[in-house]
Amino acid sequence: MLTVMTVAGYDPSGGAGVLADVRTIADMGCYGIAAITSVTFQNTRHVQGASHLHQDAVSGQMRALLDDFEVAAIKTGMLPTASIVEEVALLVAQKKVPILVVDPVIVSSSGYQLIEADALEAMKELLLPLATVVTPNHQEAAALTGMKVGEQHEAELAGSRLRQTGARAVLITGGDASAKDVLLDCAGTVIYSGEFVESTNTHGTGCTFSSALACLLARSVSLRDAVTQAKRYVEIAIRSAPQVGGGRGPLGQVQGFSY
Repeated sequence: MLTVMTVAGYDPSGGAGVLADVRTIADMGCYGIAAITSVTFQNTRHVQGASHLHQDAVSGQMRALLDDFEVAAIKTGMLPTASIVEEVALLVAQKKVPILVVDPVIVSSSGYQLIEADALEAMKELLLPLATVVTPNHQEAAALTGMKVGEQHEAELAGSRLRQTGARAVLITGGDASAKDVLLDCAGTVIYSGEFVESTNTHGTGCTFSSALACLLARSVSLRDAVTQAKRYVEIAIRSAPQVGGGRGPLGQVQGFSY
């Protein structure tokens, strides 16, 4: 069984972060392991705060896992400080991790700032050049590039700028605005259009999508096909949501997903 690692924050509601990631990895038929970067205080309604781990704690978790498991892919989520970004980038390079999916979690859907400003710069300088694919939504792409990102042509321009960091591919997701995503890779640009599912159960869609994508790439699915399948997985997960919590509820499990 392939092992996929998530390096991300802990959401006690289970909708996002490492809990959602490991659940998704299991749905995709892989074995999930996790290194926690921050303990957040949140529910389905909003984020109330966060306590970030020291970089040594994050590094210690990752080193212990990488020394024991043959990790087929790493997916990163919330990397709240520059020192944590530096440690993660160092280990990814040292251990020659074959696949790195970077989900640049910056702000929660309720508007809480999840990472420090210098972490964003460190991400651009140190982590994105190692990435197999970077998966920002429109808001995250705007924060990373300083550009307005709303229309398709703006997403394409932002994706092109992010590829200049050294990232092999950039997928700018439509997020809550639409089901349309823009992929830029070495072969050009692809626009993915999917069915937009009207739902209040969308907590953790970015985490879920990037985790599914990491698993599919670990299974040697081509990037362009992996994007299609990961989008299908998220759509099914939204439709199968368990209807819990009083705010934006979590996605459901999709056991036995066939890609």
